[in-house]
Amino acid sequence: MRDRVELAVNRFKEGFNCSQSVFSSFSDLFNIEQEVAYKISSGFGAGIGRRQEVCGAVSGGIMLVGLKYGKVKADDKESHEKTYVEARKLCDEFCKTNGSINCKELLGCDINTPEEMQYANRNNLFKTKCTKCVEDAAKIVSKMLFED
Repeated sequence: MRDRVELAVNRFKEGFNCSQSVFSSFSDLFNIEQEVAYKISSGFGAGIGRRQEVCGAVSGGIMLVGLKYGKVKADDKESHEKTYVEARKLCDEFCKTNGSINCKELLGCDINTPEEMQYANRNNLFKTKCTKCVEDAAKIVSKMLFED
């Protein structure tokens, strides 16, 4: 379990985005090749395409929850509800630790403006805050995937 959390953090430090780092560190459990995992999750970084909405690390975790619990038949109400319950648990747990699941709130700045991107870089927000978000999301999702 701890190895996958470290793997997610290391992938983030190597240059993969937050979503890619979390999603790819567990995707092999669902027979998804690493390269495919990187591609699937690539657009979710920085709060979905740098929109700074739902944290990419959280989005990566939610995709993994979907792989574990998601429905594959249109009328499977039980799997549908289970997926939503587990996705909410992930979000709630992440919020408890970080105060929000919103990238802009987590960073405390708007990285879509040149001035605030400079502020984020100058203050190492990606290295500090984002690394912590990747670690926290990976810990939560690891616990969720390996329980049951």
